[in-house]
Amino acid sequence: MRWAALGEAGQVVAMLAGLEAERQSKDVRNFPALIRDADKWQRDLADHGCADLAAVMEPGISALLAINARGADCRPAALALWREFVKARDGMLALLPPSGQMGPRRSA
Repeated sequence: MRWAALGEAGQVVAMLAGLEAERQSKDVRNFPALIRDADKWQRDLADHGCADLAAVMEPGISALLAINARGADCRPAALALWREFVKARDGMLALLPPSGQMGPRRSA
């Protein structure tokens, strides 16, 4: 649920930055299911990464909305937050185990 909320927050930031809505990749969409196949240390890093990103996004969006409410241009700040969001998200996606052409690893 936190991953989905972060994705929605990222879309809000993109909108405030004046960017077009981003189409989610398969890895982004399936991240919660795919990270379950990772080692414990990778799952722990992903969990901490989500918490850290939420800690940045929450006050960041609040500040952007306050700037926007005053009629000021929040696009430069929103673009900076968007770039941080993308970097953090890509870092968490790098934790995913390789899935190859046949999809994620499955075990019985």
